[in-house]
Amino acid sequence: MLAHILAVASLLALSAAHDYPEIDQYTSNDCSGDPISVDIPDDQATADITLDTNSQSLFLANATWAGFSDASADDECAGDSTALDTGCIDLTQIYTASGSSVFCVQSTSVIKIAVIGGGLAGATIANALLRHAHLEVHVYESAPEFSERGAAIGLPGGAQRALQQVVGVSEASAMLQRAGAVLQESTRTCIGSGTHAGAIILDLGSNTETGTRVVHRASLLRELLAPLPAEQLHAGKALSEITATANGDIQVTFSDGQKETFHATADADAPSPAGFWDCRNVVPFDKAKEALGAQYFETDRQYGWAGNGAFIMHDVLDNRTNVQSVISAIEKDPPKDRKRPLTREFLEETLHEWLDGPIGKGMIDVRLHLPSYLDLEKPTNLANQLILDQPEPQAYSQWEHKSTRTFSNGRVCIVGDAAHASTPWQGAGTGQAFEDAMILGTLLGETKVSSELARAFQAYDAVRRDRCQRVIDSSRGTGLIFCGQDPDAGLDPEKIMGLLAPRWGFIAGIDLAAYKEEALEKIKAL
Repeated sequence: MLAHILAVASLLALSAAHDYPEIDQYTSNDCSGDPISVDIPDDQATADITLDTNSQSLFLANATWAGFSDASADDECAGDSTALDTGCIDLTQIYTASGSSVFCVQSTSVIKIAVIGGGLAGATIANALLRHAHLEVHVYESAPEFSERGAAIGLPGGAQRALQQVVGVSEASAMLQRAGAVLQESTRTCIGSGTHAGAIILDLGSNTETGTRVVHRASLLRELLAPLPAEQLHAGKALSEITATANGDIQVTFSDGQKETFHATADADAPSPAGFWDCRNVVPFDKAKEALGAQYFETDRQYGWAGNGAFIMHDVLDNRTNVQSVISAIEKDPPKDRKRPLTREFLEETLHEWLDGPIGKGMIDVRLHLPSYLDLEKPTNLANQLILDQPEPQAYSQWEHKSTRTFSNGRVCIVGDAAHASTPWQGAGTGQAFEDAMILGTLLGETKVSSELARAFQAYDAVRRDRCQRVIDSSRGTGLIFCGQDPDAGLDPEKIMGLLAPRWGFIAGIDLAAYKEEALEKIKAL
């Protein structure tokens, strides 16, 4: 499991190199790294732009070559560029420094990005990078086919806005619609056990812009993979080892023996148990309605039930054809392999204070009376379980990163659960992966040569790590409140409401446009 987590979404970068012999007569070694150094003659015979001859400035630009001879201002150049005798210069990337007469031109090479892990995080990263012509993205998935484990996820308004930043507003909306996402018209959290059972803690309305949409994980992954070129998706590629080559590059070996070399290295901290377990199941809408009561399905509302030692949630998905049921509870002795068999006895012990309440028993049992025409001596109940109605029900430990030391190391960065695994109590994990993709797409979109990749990943680490850690810590604390473990609030609905109300503001309230600008400013400062 650990190896899988570490490989979920590591980014490994490699760029191609190009030579331009046609301008060798002007080249010198005054520029380090990938840039080509061109000495501009005093008479500016080779340039059709005005140089700063007073300070003999150093111009650093990204070149999209129109041709190596007879170029003129009439040549068609991409973007905000101008034509030189030797090519097209992107004027948006010019920086100056006094004391040099060298003109440094950076060639726009194809940068190859390998995304290790084809889940939601990896697929979203690939979508973000696919939008830049100089980035070639390949996604490697260890499983025989691209798939997503787990039931459904809730995407609050902030997560949806981050996805819009990655794929565009209209496409994000279309993706969610095709995936069968259901807008939760409200979110209601109640007390599920104890003397206040049934009391409402929070009742939040929503609208089409800010409301949470619940979507099946596999359906969303299908839509995120659809725009990616088939030849750049590689299933059945389990990571075997990563080793350094003699020249400092990284050789990635897959379990089938295939080897790929990248200019990269890897580093990640392992997640650890957070102190909770959960079990999820998706059942038909009518079955859940029969089990829990029709009153809970009169509107598309996400219900949460807080109780002693546990929390129960259910919501509608797949265009109102299915219902996700979730039981989460305090875990005192986490298993070494992260899971344990879930039995009726274990559930009844966990929810022993819930069974006389409004929701606990229904989540374990669906009691369907046999029709009266069956000639039986007395009514008979058939036990059809919501949570237990799956081939091998398991209680999975919730894991988290206590504190990840860095999200980047050289030309490698980690994203999603590989970087900031979090408990699900605030529904922020997928949204944070979308933010990873948004920031990386912004930074790598401006990174045109491989020598700048490490700086881009440093900037990513600088703007993402502290925010993600805050989400991790806040989510863990929210889980303790939901499970009645706050020493002051207990299961008092008013005290719980006071503790919960301010906990989502920093997650949902971020200005994503300003956040991207912060990342770009950070890379300039490094």
